[in-house]
Amino acid sequence: MAERLLAGVRVLDLSGGVADAVTRLLADLGADVVKVEPPGGSPARRARPTLAGTSIPFAVHNANKRSVVLDGRDAADRHRFLDLVAGADIVVDAGAPGQAAAFGSSGAELADRHPHLVVVSITDFGGAGPRASWRATDPVLFAMSGSLSRSGPTTGTPVLPPDGIASATAAMQATWATLVAYYNRLRCGTGDYIDFSRFDAVVMALDPAFGAHGQASAGQRSSAWRGRPKNQDPYPICACRDGYVRLCVMAPRQWHGLRRWLGEPAEFQGPDYDTLAARFAAWPQIAALVDALFADKTMKELVAEGQAHGVPIAAVLTPSRILDSEHFRAVGAITHAELVPGVHTDLPTGYFVVDDERCGFRTPAPAPGADAPSWQSDPVVAPAPAGAVGERPFRDLTILDLGVIVAGGELSRLFGDLGADVLKVESADYPDGLRQSRFGDVISESFAWTHRNHRGVGLDLRSEKGKDIFRRLVGQADAVFANFKPGTLTALGFSFDALRELNPRIVLAGSSAFGNRGPWSRRMGYGPLVRATTGVTRLWTSPQAQADSSRHPFYDATTIFPDHVVGRVTAIAALAALIRRDRTGDPAHVHISQAEVVVNQLDTLYVTQAAARTGAAAVCDDISVHAVYPCAGDDQWCVISIQSDSEWRCATSVFGHPQWAEDPRFGTEDARLAHRGELIELVSGWTRTRTPVQAAEALQAAGVAAGPMNRPPDVLDDPQLVARGLFSEMRHPLVKLPMPAETGPAPFRHIPPAPTRPAPLPGQDTREVCQKLLAISDEDIDRLITDRVLFEAETAPQ
Repeated sequence: MAERLLAGVRVLDLSGGVADAVTRLLADLGADVVKVEPPGGSPARRARPTLAGTSIPFAVHNANKRSVVLDGRDAADRHRFLDLVAGADIVVDAGAPGQAAAFGSSGAELADRHPHLVVVSITDFGGAGPRASWRATDPVLFAMSGSLSRSGPTTGTPVLPPDGIASATAAMQATWATLVAYYNRLRCGTGDYIDFSRFDAVVMALDPAFGAHGQASAGQRSSAWRGRPKNQDPYPICACRDGYVRLCVMAPRQWHGLRRWLGEPAEFQGPDYDTLAARFAAWPQIAALVDALFADKTMKELVAEGQAHGVPIAAVLTPSRILDSEHFRAVGAITHAELVPGVHTDLPTGYFVVDDERCGFRTPAPAPGADAPSWQSDPVVAPAPAGAVGERPFRDLTILDLGVIVAGGELSRLFGDLGADVLKVESADYPDGLRQSRFGDVISESFAWTHRNHRGVGLDLRSEKGKDIFRRLVGQADAVFANFKPGTLTALGFSFDALRELNPRIVLAGSSAFGNRGPWSRRMGYGPLVRATTGVTRLWTSPQAQADSSRHPFYDATTIFPDHVVGRVTAIAALAALIRRDRTGDPAHVHISQAEVVVNQLDTLYVTQAAARTGAAAVCDDISVHAVYPCAGDDQWCVISIQSDSEWRCATSVFGHPQWAEDPRFGTEDARLAHRGELIELVSGWTRTRTPVQAAEALQAAGVAAGPMNRPPDVLDDPQLVARGLFSEMRHPLVKLPMPAETGPAPFRHIPPAPTRPAPLPGQDTREVCQKLLAISDEDIDRLITDRVLFEAETAPQ
């Protein structure tokens, strides 16, 4: 295998708990990660769920690292700590005040003292602002980010997703921000300090209210509407003989395939049904035919038949089925390894595939103090800085963007927001699905958000002359981004081998539903199908919620997970590849499987289930009680998390019923879980007399994690987000209303906020790019347009 992408990068890990995943990602990519623990080891080593007495999340998220034990009260250890800091490239701290405080310092002070350092301080809500002292759990973050308001039935209790998604998303965003700052350090010679908020990250990256909505709803307009969406029909789930399958029929050709499969029913032959809106309106009638066809067939039979008819379809599997699947085993996405001393189990290998090699689990989490307090790797010898402090770090990068829909669009946007020249290459016949807009609109808000800071190039890659132009563009580019179905680029003549012949320093970064290898790699895939296949749909349910119909109890239909996250995973791998490219000259091909992203996002849950199933050692599951509670007002809700006996005692005082702490039904963690329904009913009597914010404020003041269920307008007005300046106003000349847009991946000291240049029309910049980048004459451009090799927008937006 070629040298790992982040070989030589030194990372000092002062984190614990939910922030451990950040440095695990850097370690997977080859960084030398040294974890500093206090005497006795990190308290996170004992966090539930546990396997043979060892924390599963700690074991999973601290693989591939080294451990040193240092005592901040010991003078010699303080010197050792400062020596490690001085030799590091990146320091990741977590919590308030953070572990650096044990050594008489803080993240900000370390950054001030060592200008070369990238220091990231990770807290739940950021280091400043009116809610900086608040605490968060995954359910609290999901509620406050606005996502909970779109999850669940149209009336009744909203539904929380599987626990772990929000924290994993925040870790991904933190890793991206960290690597951006490190790349900028290589470019300008100066590090950075990042006051990182997990709440900010989840608002931006999990299922953003102000971001791409996905192809099925790209034409929707954000508004002050406070209702709850119908959550079961957009990507319908249908019962069959041994479970459920999900359909994701988007394009007319896919509808025609489903119609053939149904026997060409006469009542649905009209051309109107080629539109999503008409099919959604008629779905109850179509569903009756589908149900009749599917009733006596198995999931496996239906998936095979659907694929043969060109219908995107997936089985709604349980987590155990995906871990045992032929595909995950064949591609090495699951590793059977010694996770904790003496216990082997199945676990997800990791997110990244680089040059067809997995960059994931190599060594289990070390014992406390297993290593000497020194750096294993030589420091990276970087070229002399070529940029200035205060510039955007990617201003010298040129990206050819072939990506589509959300995952592809998010990847390129992340680079465009940081200064890259992103050329959005589109075909006249097959424009990006995010361009689908409401009748009368020229551009969708989803496309405007996702493709700001791009230039539009209209190019037919199926023609030989078009291929020649693309080859010339590759020669000028730093990277090519794509998320086509595997094999598409190769069929066009642009495999990775072909690209690096054109440009020996090129980076090819892409993603697909199930990866570019293995039995499922050619399956048609969208996010909803990935969620179904990986077990997420099965887990996205709640006994508190009444189903809208008798068909199924699952409520993940309106989320965009994992598309936004996949864009960030791919961006991290692409940037790491560019870092290695700049150091060694080597090209790279990185490819991300959406299905593997989902399983790695929920690694603790999947490992816990796998270990419990085998019975190799005792598993003690997490028995925290997270629940959604009704509040005063119409359809108002809050989330409260009770994670320990001490938190329960504090909460009962807030509720005005301290005697509940001694009630045998609720006095212990096990008892609270066993009597969860009774607990929710009692607490609901208190929450119903308060607004969501009043309930959350009272509990947070007592140290109990709680948060209101925000809707999109509430997110914009959230006092913590306002204080931190998370959003700025973005305008597009073809969109009537201003659009809130994120200002950047995190608050940096030395990297300016993202620009907001309007997203282009198809082919808007074709002529300029061909003239200035490829030196093609106007006469030749006109001829190529006439031949339909190129196309350009008729008029540019004013």
